[in-house]
Amino acid sequence: MQAVYPVLFTKTKECILVEAPDLEVLTEGKDMKDAIAMARDAMELKCVTLEDYKKEIPVPSNTLDINKGTFAEEGETIVSYVDIDSGEYRRKIDNKTVRRRQRVS
Repeated sequence: MQAVYPVLFTKTKECILVEAPDLEVLTEGKDMKDAIAMARDAMELKCVTLEDYKKEIPVPSNTLDINKGTFAEEGETIVSYVDIDSGEYRRKIDNKTVRRRQRVS
C-alpha cells in the first residue's frame, strides 16, 4: 500500500516531536531529516502490522481537518506530508538476514 499522510512536526529545544494522527503514531527525531525518517518507519510498521492482522488501514485525512496535535504545547508545530510504502517496508524487513556466530575450533 502506498499513501501520503499529513504529519505534525513540533520543534522543541531538544528534538522534533512527530505525530501522524490518522495512524495514531508518535515518535521523534533529532532533526527534521531524522524526524521524517522516524515518521516514515513508524508509519510503515503500523500499516504492515494492520495488514498482518487484516485490519483496515485509515485513509489519509485532509490537512484542514487536523486540529492541534498531542505536542501543540511543546513548541512550534507545522503540518507536512510523509509518503509511505508498506510493500517496500515489508520487503526490507523480510530480507534482513540473521547473522550467526560461528564456532571457532
